[in-house]
Amino acid sequence: MNYTAHSIAVLKGLDPVRHLPGMYTRTDSPLHIVQEMIDNAADEALAGHCRRIQVTLHADRSVSVQDDGRGIPLEIHPEEGVPTVEVVFTHLHAGGKFNKNDGDSAYRFSGGLHGVGVSVTNALSSRLEVEVIRDGARHRIVFSGGKVVEPLTQTGEAPKRQSGTRARAWPDAQFFDTPQVSPVELERLLRSKAVLLPGLEVGFAIEGGETRVWRFDQGMQQYLSEQIQDELVAPMFVSEKYAAAHDENFPQGAGAACALCWTAEGALARESYVNLIPTPAGGTHEAGLRQAAFEAVKNFCEHHALIPKGVKLAAEDVFSRMSFVLSAKVLDPSFQGQTKERLNSRDAMPLVVRMLRDPLELWLTGHPEAAKKVAELAIRAAQARNRAGQKVEKRKQSGVAILPGKLSDCQSEDIRRNEIFLVEGDSAGGSAKSGRDKEFQAILPLRGKVLNTWEIEPGSLYANREIHDIAVALGIDPHPSTANDKVLANLRYGKVVIMTDADVDGSHIRVLLCTLFYRHFPRLVEQGHLYFAQPPLYRLDVPGQGKGRPPRKVYALDENEREAELDKLRREKIRTENVAISRFKGLGEMNPEQLWETTMCPDTRRLMRVRLPPQEEAGPVMNMLMARSESTGRRVWMEKNGALVGAEE
Repeated sequence: MNYTAHSIAVLKGLDPVRHLPGMYTRTDSPLHIVQEMIDNAADEALAGHCRRIQVTLHADRSVSVQDDGRGIPLEIHPEEGVPTVEVVFTHLHAGGKFNKNDGDSAYRFSGGLHGVGVSVTNALSSRLEVEVIRDGARHRIVFSGGKVVEPLTQTGEAPKRQSGTRARAWPDAQFFDTPQVSPVELERLLRSKAVLLPGLEVGFAIEGGETRVWRFDQGMQQYLSEQIQDELVAPMFVSEKYAAAHDENFPQGAGAACALCWTAEGALARESYVNLIPTPAGGTHEAGLRQAAFEAVKNFCEHHALIPKGVKLAAEDVFSRMSFVLSAKVLDPSFQGQTKERLNSRDAMPLVVRMLRDPLELWLTGHPEAAKKVAELAIRAAQARNRAGQKVEKRKQSGVAILPGKLSDCQSEDIRRNEIFLVEGDSAGGSAKSGRDKEFQAILPLRGKVLNTWEIEPGSLYANREIHDIAVALGIDPHPSTANDKVLANLRYGKVVIMTDADVDGSHIRVLLCTLFYRHFPRLVEQGHLYFAQPPLYRLDVPGQGKGRPPRKVYALDENEREAELDKLRREKIRTENVAISRFKGLGEMNPEQLWETTMCPDTRRLMRVRLPPQEEAGPVMNMLMARSESTGRRVWMEKNGALVGAEE
């Protein structure tokens, strides 16, 4: 077969979406492409130009979304040469959401930077009809398979003051497991829009069936009150705060609104949103709420001397019985994937802390009796956690083993979520203990370099205290590569993370631990439980650039990434000579907050999963590198490949 220029296919327009729909949306149902239409209408409401949204689920499985906003612009686009409404529905990365620098932009705080939006709805629909009312006229354009089949035409006149957009889409069954949109999920989505936009009327109709209308004049407070069935420990706290024009740290309008409460028992209600987009998987804005609540309650307890001697309050103690609805406004949010279920933006955490901590602390001070009840609830949770952590046992074939005394265990029993960090040295271990999330992260400090176990028999491993502690903490015994999955039945952590300094000694310890796991715990590696933490080597302190660009910290793993970040700053017109660059000497030099943010926080860290290569390939290489009798072969290999290893590092 000839390989020529004709062999190269170029996907144009919306063809990439139709070719690989899973990269742009969920393919289990069309709910997300319908949500894109709803989000456009909600963005108009967020900008103050829409008072009512009506969604109809038709009998032919199509869905229509109608709003009374300003209507999508119709004039010819200056660059594309076609009506703007056509550009919006046929071009990826086209829309009003990119003009973030304009403080008056209608979509300054819209749902993200992906910019694919309703163009994906169009690409994955067999037919899409759009009617726009503005400037005293009605216009209509029709698409099929992502292409225009009926050009934009005026279909009639309309009152001068009337405006809005109506889009009706027929999801294409070939792209989805089911072409049917779930009425229950659609109803939940629409209800949330009404919750987050007080005064907005949201209607939902099923053709030939019932019609629902929501309007929450009291917004989140009213909604959360309806979700909580149990008695509140204290009255509900409600707050809304956004950055002012003169704010030096955050862009104007960024901030958060929140309603939260505590209950002693019963089910919890927790929902979060970013720029009206639901984030069921949480993210950095929820981490900010957690931190804000913890700091406010802790400060109140310390001010009133409420914490008993020997009890140390943790974030999970305050958060464990808290229900909330959180709505954050974030400029240029970064999500996990186009479906936007989890927020990744690092700036969102300090933003939410800043906007909610002080108001909550003032509220607690102004309601001392209610605040004391909240404090008592958190203190009881801390005491229960301390009792559970004093003595932890695990069952083994040989009986009962007490976990190592230097292990700082986690509270959760969810193996899929739990993590253990094998940390180099007591100093780094201390920072890791202070900075971790105690609910699901455990810390086991290691003293110096562990034993090279390549030539150690399994029966002799436990003679070494460090290896004994690692095995007992993990809950598994040494085993051969031929063992079945039952050897991992008592595994206590879903992730085993090796966290060492970014220097030669740290690399040596990492190699020795990898040797231990590869040789004596191969099923742990094969099942994907072993990871490397990647702490940064450099920190770049970037000065503020006016009101819209506050000071920030940028971390780099190595020299190459440091230079790449500097190049990026130069492209942003930032004078790199004003950027302060500092180099971390080790993990112990980082304070707990830095270690959490860069290396341990699931939302901001970078982990490297360790894969198990085929035995016939890795075995000889590992033997050459780690066996005592292979010093000559090691020297030859290092002389031949040393430059390559240095380049990779």
